Amino acid sequence: MSNYRKALVLAVAAACLVVVASVSAQQDQPVYPLGSIKFETTSIAAGLGVSWGNGTFSFQGKQYPISVQGLGLAAVGIAKVNAVGDVFNLKNAADVFGTYVAITGGIAIAGGPKGILARNQNGVVLDIRATQEGVSFNLGADGFTISMQ
Repeated sequence: MSNYRKALVLAVAAACLVVVASVSAQQDQPVYPLGSIKFETTSIAAGLGVSWGNGTFSFQGKQYPISVQGLGLAAVGIAKVNAVGDVFNLKNAADVFGTYVAITGGIAIAGGPKGILARNQNGVVLDIRATQEGVSFNLGADGFTISMQ
C-alpha cells in the first residue's frame, strides 16, 4: 500500500474517532431533538463521491429551505438518497448551517437503508435515516455542507 493510501486511511479513521468522541462528549446538551431535517440528494461516486440536493430544516415552528452538497470517501455507484432526521444541540436556526463530518454506512442495490451521524463546527448533531435508490456502496467518513437556499 502506498504512503498516500496509508495516510488517507489514517485520516478517515481519525475523522471517525473524532466524530464519535465529540458526539458522546455532549453530556451537558439536551438529549432530545430540537429540530428536524429532510432532504433528497443525488450522488455519483467512483472511490470519491459527490452529492447534491435540496430540502427543508424545521426549527421552532419555522421551515427553512436548505441546500446540501457533499463529498464522500470509499464510495462507488450512482444513487438517489431520501433522508429525514433529528437535529440536536441547536441554540438558533443559523447553527445548523455549516460543514459536517459524518460517519455513514450503507449498501443499496435498487434500494436500501443508510444511517448518518454528523456534527458541524457549531456542535449541532444530525441523526439521519435515509433510503437509497440505485446501485451504491459506501462506508467511512463523509463530509457535507448545509447552506441556506
